[in-house]
Amino acid sequence: MEGRVDAPDVTAGWNDGLIARRADVRTVSDEPGTGPDDDMRAPQVEAYVPSGGPLRPRLDALRELVGLSRARIDADALAEAGRVLDEAAARRRLSSRHTVVAVAGASGSGKSTLFNALAGAQISETGLRRPTTSTPLACSWTDGAAGLLDRLAIPGRLRRRPQQGAAGADEALQGLVLVDLPDHDSAAAGHREQADRVLALVDAVIWVVDPEKYADAALHERYLRPLAGHAEVTFVVLNQIDRLPGDAAEQVLDDLRRLLDEDGMALGEHGEPGATVMPLSALTGEGVGELRDLLGRFVQERRAAALRLSADLDAAAARLRPLYVTEGRTGLGERAREEFTDRLAEAVGAAAAGQAAEREWRGNAGRACGTPWLRLWRRYESTRRPGRPECPAGPASPEERLTARQGVEQAVRILAEEAARGLPAPWAQAVREAAVTGAQGLPEALDELVTSVTGVTSVTGVMGEEGPGGSGGVVGVVGVVGADGAGCADGGGGDAGGSTGVLRAAMTRAAGVLGASGAGHGGRAGAGGTLTTRPRPPRPGWWPAAVLAQVSMTLLQVIGVLWLMGRIAGVLDPGFLAPALVTLAGVVGGPLVEWSCSAAARGPARRYGQEAERRLREAAAACGRVRVLDPVAAELVRYREVRERYVAVTEFSTTVR
Repeated sequence: MEGRVDAPDVTAGWNDGLIARRADVRTVSDEPGTGPDDDMRAPQVEAYVPSGGPLRPRLDALRELVGLSRARIDADALAEAGRVLDEAAARRRLSSRHTVVAVAGASGSGKSTLFNALAGAQISETGLRRPTTSTPLACSWTDGAAGLLDRLAIPGRLRRRPQQGAAGADEALQGLVLVDLPDHDSAAAGHREQADRVLALVDAVIWVVDPEKYADAALHERYLRPLAGHAEVTFVVLNQIDRLPGDAAEQVLDDLRRLLDEDGMALGEHGEPGATVMPLSALTGEGVGELRDLLGRFVQERRAAALRLSADLDAAAARLRPLYVTEGRTGLGERAREEFTDRLAEAVGAAAAGQAAEREWRGNAGRACGTPWLRLWRRYESTRRPGRPECPAGPASPEERLTARQGVEQAVRILAEEAARGLPAPWAQAVREAAVTGAQGLPEALDELVTSVTGVTSVTGVMGEEGPGGSGGVVGVVGVVGADGAGCADGGGGDAGGSTGVLRAAMTRAAGVLGASGAGHGGRAGAGGTLTTRPRPPRPGWWPAAVLAQVSMTLLQVIGVLWLMGRIAGVLDPGFLAPALVTLAGVVGGPLVEWSCSAAARGPARRYGQEAERRLREAAAACGRVRVLDPVAAELVRYREVRERYVAVTEFSTTVR
């Protein structure tokens, strides 16, 4: 084409517009020809897959993209990409020394006349009858194009050779295969179908328009606009300029350029790559020689096949863009993960378990350091009021269990929507399905987790009835988790193999802390079926001293009372001051020691409760990670992989505007 120059290979970002494409692809041929110098030719490769060229990695990336997407995207959406891959493979098996150029146009545009003028012989039938051309007719300047013509389904009886003219002209057009197509606007539907079929397979197209139909909506809307990205393999010739008086031809040509620009087709002017637009008269021969020269240079470059396939790749990528490209940031942020963990922790009652463990720790401190009289009174009261540790509350009600299940389902739903936000529709749906699949059985798994760790029988069972201080207490806490662990590691939405150990470790730590708070309440069967005894919570180093002080205060009370009784009975020497002071010291010192212990126990009890809450929270988080977070993360990783492949398809786009 006129003004065609080699452009450097550049990496272009995605452009939504319909713009032209061009790559610097240097090619040689690998198919032996039948010309006189075939024996001297070096081995050649296909025009569109040169060593180090951008087209091969783009085709490989598209092939990987289609393979990774089959399970997530409808087959119809991938059909065009599959067709491009099939056509690229088919073209690679055929001659790279030939360039197939179709001559297309509307009825009466003079395309058959132009075809004959280029061939230098009356090959294609012309006349006033419409349509004149009913089947594709081929003219090959050199041998070896049989495979290409078979691909176009052109029978042998419709294959011609041009009239041998000047040696220079024939040499310039060596490798050209010219195909005359039926009218694209023919009244016969079969003619239009044949034209469309061949247009999808040729390397380049010469569109022949006339002064009457150059602005035809059917031409622009059905062909030129959809094929705007194929500008570098497109020639648009204004035929029959001999019918236009004066400067009317230039005016029509300018209007034609304007229409092509509106179609989004780049024009190859001033050395820029793009479509070639020129006037000619096939009847008088004006401009035909110039077109022959342009075709000669175009054919000798041997880049048409690569440019056509590159444009097809860009068109397929443009159709796939809504399935892979999204605006904004995608993925699951740390904040969303933390919120999901918070909701699961709330569902299993981790905060309530921590508060109950703290109360239990302080209760143990009170029982160990309190006065014996007050302990006796509390024990008596506990036998009269249910809900105390000695009288555990029953399992959670169905309403509580339903509320907990709804809380878990809401947590999963919110996480899925957060992870799917901003993703293209197919991948957003895949993320939601992964979350929903993983959430199946999650409430039961959390229930089993809490049962294994705390001994209650429901997700909300950690919240008992009113205990001391007006809140629920931990009921029947165990200290050992069975070897089977919780049900979180079994099933789940994703591959839980790598997370099972983490989950069981978290459960064991949680059990070690929570189980200790149930001291003094007997034993029960653990998750593994072994009867376990719940140990006491750890005690600070000052507990023995506090117990000794409380015992001392109790002894002072007993000694003082006995001393007073001896004085009253006259057994001992008279005088009440000393025994009264001893008794008073015991009476005042006992509660004082208990109060001091209670004050000193607040800090350790709070830390113990926080640790218990953290351990149970970790176990619930591990369960949610195995069943929900990991499958969702796997889908997001898959999307990132296909997005990278899509970027590779468009990265080396040779489209220019």
